[in-house]
Amino acid sequence: MILIAVAHTAVFARLAPWSSWLAGDLRNRTADSDSMATFWALPGGFVVVLALLGLLLGRAGRQGQHVPGYVGWVFLAWGALGVSLIGPSGFLTTAIPAGLLIAANLTARRDPRSRT
Repeated sequence: MILIAVAHTAVFARLAPWSSWLAGDLRNRTADSDSMATFWALPGGFVVVLALLGLLLGRAGRQGQHVPGYVGWVFLAWGALGVSLIGPSGFLTTAIPAGLLIAANLTARRDPRSRT
């Protein structure tokens, strides 16, 4: 998840009109549609939340905690919705962390030692 957030930022950060954003174009509603789309692709979108979720899940895993299965399933559904709306895109990469979260949940449910 962190890798997806970093890659997304690396792709779109070069396109961002940072100076016009800082000058207030977003607040004043003078930004054009490309500027708005780039804003929603970077700080206004999922990038920050996805990175934080990745950090949180990594910490939980290192501490031996289990994440509820619905986290992986919802993440997979979100990625599938994104692909269905815009076609093959970076949303396809959500299948990797979603699959890992789902597999970890199924494995934890089968292992009687993990029920602490």
